[in-house]
Amino acid sequence: MTTTLSFGDRLAGSPVHRKFQDHPFFAAVATADLTKEQAAILIEQWWHPLHYFPTFLARCVAVLPDIAAKSAITRILNQEAGGGVVSQAHEVIYVDSMDKCGFDRARVTGTEPYAETAALVEGYRNASDGWESALGFIFATETTDLLMVSSIGKAIERTTGITDNEWVKIHVEQEPDHVEEANHALLANFSAEQEDAVLRAANEMWTLWTAFFDRLVVEAGVGSSAPAR
Repeated sequence: MTTTLSFGDRLAGSPVHRKFQDHPFFAAVATADLTKEQAAILIEQWWHPLHYFPTFLARCVAVLPDIAAKSAITRILNQEAGGGVVSQAHEVIYVDSMDKCGFDRARVTGTEPYAETAALVEGYRNASDGWESALGFIFATETTDLLMVSSIGKAIERTTGITDNEWVKIHVEQEPDHVEEANHALLANFSAEQEDAVLRAANEMWTLWTAFFDRLVVEAGVGSSAPAR
């Protein structure tokens, strides 16, 4: 009996996606003897895509073709932006929680992005120019976000001993809802060409994130036998 994969399954089963999930950084950050400076490199570079993400979502809402998709992504945007309460916006919680963990607030938000980080943010900006690429980036982000967030949580725990970081906690609580909303946005009846365009965009996003973590391996020495810079 032949089973036809859903479009969501096709996206999640992409070889580019699997390569990203198998990135050595994720295994290493759970077992390596990290210094606080190594963890800081990850936290400082992560700020840039985190800070841009609400803008990306707002741009996506503007280009999505139907009200169902707009509604689904608006729900994610509302949570990212704090639901009308600035102190609950994810980027505010991020900076506050990292400050409480002993990471310098000015460095977290003021460190220059690596070229790979800047390319990642630019990829998000470009993806929000059209609805197929917007959906591809949204789905790819929400299906892998917890993997990436958990790597930050592990880095914090291993270098500071803090296990209840508020920013990590809120992602664990809200991410299942984000994935559900991303799936809702993909329920439209796409043509084969449209499906391919969404899949190409998702693969591009995973490729950009792979390059982001490749650079962290070089700079922080996590997932590599080379010493940290």
